[in-house]
Amino acid sequence: MTTASGAAARGARTFPPGFLWGAATAAYQIEGAVTEDGRGPSVWDTFSHTPGKTAGGETGDVACDFYHRYEHDLDLLAGLGLSTFRFSVAWSRVQPDGRGPVNQAGLDFYRALVDGLQARGVLPAITLFHWDLPQALEDGGGWAVRDTALRFAEYAEIVAAALGDANALWLTLNEPQQVAHQGYRVGTHAPGHTDDALAAAATHHLLLGHGLALARLRATLPAATRIGISIDIHPVRAHGEGAEEAAAILDAEINRVFFDPIVHGRYPRAARPYVLPPPGLIEPGDMELIRAPLDFVGINYYSPHYVTIGGGAEPGIGGVAGAVEFKPEGLPRTSMGWLIEPEGLFDTLVAVDNELPDGVELYVTENGCAAPDSVGADGEVEDHERIDYLYGHIEAARRAIARGVPLAGYFVWSLLDNFEWAWGYDKRFGLVFVDFETQERIPKRSAGFYRQLAISNSLPREPPARRRPAGDAVA
Repeated sequence: MTTASGAAARGARTFPPGFLWGAATAAYQIEGAVTEDGRGPSVWDTFSHTPGKTAGGETGDVACDFYHRYEHDLDLLAGLGLSTFRFSVAWSRVQPDGRGPVNQAGLDFYRALVDGLQARGVLPAITLFHWDLPQALEDGGGWAVRDTALRFAEYAEIVAAALGDANALWLTLNEPQQVAHQGYRVGTHAPGHTDDALAAAATHHLLLGHGLALARLRATLPAATRIGISIDIHPVRAHGEGAEEAAAILDAEINRVFFDPIVHGRYPRAARPYVLPPPGLIEPGDMELIRAPLDFVGINYYSPHYVTIGGGAEPGIGGVAGAVEFKPEGLPRTSMGWLIEPEGLFDTLVAVDNELPDGVELYVTENGCAAPDSVGADGEVEDHERIDYLYGHIEAARRAIARGVPLAGYFVWSLLDNFEWAWGYDKRFGLVFVDFETQERIPKRSAGFYRQLAISNSLPREPPARRRPAGDAVA
């Protein structure tokens, strides 16, 4: 485990030299241009155009129009003093059917994006898959069939060959747990299946796709390139007597079902059988591919889960009788309804680092909050809830570094307000407000806070004071 720097150990609020400050995005959430320049449909095009699947029937057809406005948005990014930008490549923009011929216009877009970042001194962080599977592959079974993992490896090699000369971070998958669970088990995300067997199969094939792609990236990219994966971690807390078993099962099913294969080469014993891939799907050599060494692990952290016993005799969380979610008093929630607990990020970073091999770095690849942002009469967006959220979580990250965690960077979610999946455009996570009618961009108050943090590489001792409403007298 990396030793804390002297400055961090003394409790200073500075971050290590070279610490990366970034913002994260995803292709379908910002790009728009869904039928332009040879892009094929993805599962999210199909899902969002299916009545009743998204809030208000909203889609990512236009989103933030980043495909046409990326130069302006990269100027915004550079103006915030950020050192890195995480974006995803739309698989169906590169291979419209997820296999076969390459769409050169799609690769040209990402080449221009990478070049634009480098020209501004910003490190690209390239995510190969952020949920938008080509619809043609879904029609053939999607992640529930092994062939999709093989096609993903081929696609990874294509993108690496096209962009690998750039100094960049590379990530194979983003939050595979969400794809398997929400996309294949409960149906709240694309492709919208509600089938435990499909979800269990998707779990293994997503992980296999990661392992196969990792091998192709190692073979294609320069030896010094840093390669990792982003997984979402939700610390699970048992509250009260008898809740430990349910908490352990929930932890296994939402965290360890992906973390353990990547790090330890095995699926967790505590998960219930229906969650786990059946042994017949796991071929010789699969687990060795999945647990191949990584340069870093990206942690997406938003909120913890609390479990208690008190729901009667019926099986609840983890199949344990009476196990239900506990809602602690005093913990606020975001406008998504998610608990706000910075200590959960600290605990997650420490716990993950304790299980990783020496030399593996950590990044917070997503962290942020939705807030009810609006433009005031003065044209400003005073998103103090977000500033408070970021301050608390970044301070937790700083304490983890002081504890010895090799945290190398932090990406806020997100640069822009965007299409927030099934929630449509109502949930705003951005540092920059987007008027989706006019596509006007307005940096929020949080953008100024984050800019100062990135430029100074240090956290102020207190959150910025809230502005007084215009006309208030000063005593």
